[in-house]
Amino acid sequence: MAVSNRRKPIVGQMPEGHRDTQSWPLSDAIEEFLSEPGQAVLVTLRPTGTIHAVPVSFTWDSEARLARVMTGGQSKKARNLVAAPGSRVALCQRDEVSSWVTLEGTGTVHDDPERLAEGARRYAERYKKEWLNPPGAAVIEIAVDVVMARNV
Repeated sequence: MAVSNRRKPIVGQMPEGHRDTQSWPLSDAIEEFLSEPGQAVLVTLRPTGTIHAVPVSFTWDSEARLARVMTGGQSKKARNLVAAPGSRVALCQRDEVSSWVTLEGTGTVHDDPERLAEGARRYAERYKKEWLNPPGAAVIEIAVDVVMARNV
């Protein structure tokens, strides 16, 4: 008989320092964490149902509850979302120690000039450099409705 050494989850109790929130506005600490120039991992689903996780730069628009990822329209992450309209995605930013914030929501891909310009403007503001806007550029917009955080 195999013995599992996995812990059973404690229902209704979050680990210390861990928050699962849908309350708005987000805390000042979370907003500050999301404004710092950092990388995140974007998780989408391939048409096969397997996970595609890739590091990305992103911006956070608290007022619109919208995360933006600038990308090429033919990138795998963009193609995954185009293949499954309305699909859920997750975007997780962490620091070098143990703090992290995960944004979850519905991801959509856009290539219209106004949305690209807004995404590029926010990217330049956050990362202090211009986004290279290649031919076939797109912006992934994530309508965030779930936020999880730890030690933030």
